[in-house]
Amino acid sequence: MSAAFLILDDNDVFAGTLARSLARRGFRATVAHTGEEALEAARRERFDYATIDLQLEKDSGLQWVAPLRQALPQARLLVLTGYASIATTVQAIKSGADNYLAKPANVDSILSALSHAAEGEAVAEPVLPVEEASPLSLERLEWEHIQRVLAEHEGNISSTARALNMHRRTLQRKLAKRPVAR
Repeated sequence: MSAAFLILDDNDVFAGTLARSLARRGFRATVAHTGEEALEAARRERFDYATIDLQLEKDSGLQWVAPLRQALPQARLLVLTGYASIATTVQAIKSGADNYLAKPANVDSILSALSHAAEGEAVAEPVLPVEEASPLSLERLEWEHIQRVLAEHEGNISSTARALNMHRRTLQRKLAKRPVAR
């Protein structure tokens, strides 16, 4: 019997491509576009693996990690995001995710992250050798701090702006920008 794979992602193209790639490798893939759909699928079927997109259209994928962990206690859960930050990584792992992977991610990197999670290794990002490691830029540190404070305020933009002593529109502009790589 093939392993079952649940994909929670609101991007039709990415979810469809991942489902087809997994099917070619012998997995039974089910796509859910909302957290509610994913939870309903988890109640109907036993999944061995699940990917959860961090940025869903109407909400955060982080809020679905704990309910999916409860519904699928034996499954390996992987959070995927285009906006990796330390705060969201920590929150995802604390909520029950086995691993965290930044997009763009292909089927090989997803399966690798899930197999590392199965072995008990957390591999959110490749570890740089010491001679290649560089300090984070000021822009990256600011972005990660904003993400941490945003997570502390449960995604509430207004209260996050007050906590950062920043105008709400300024915060929204900063959040709309892609994070600096390093």
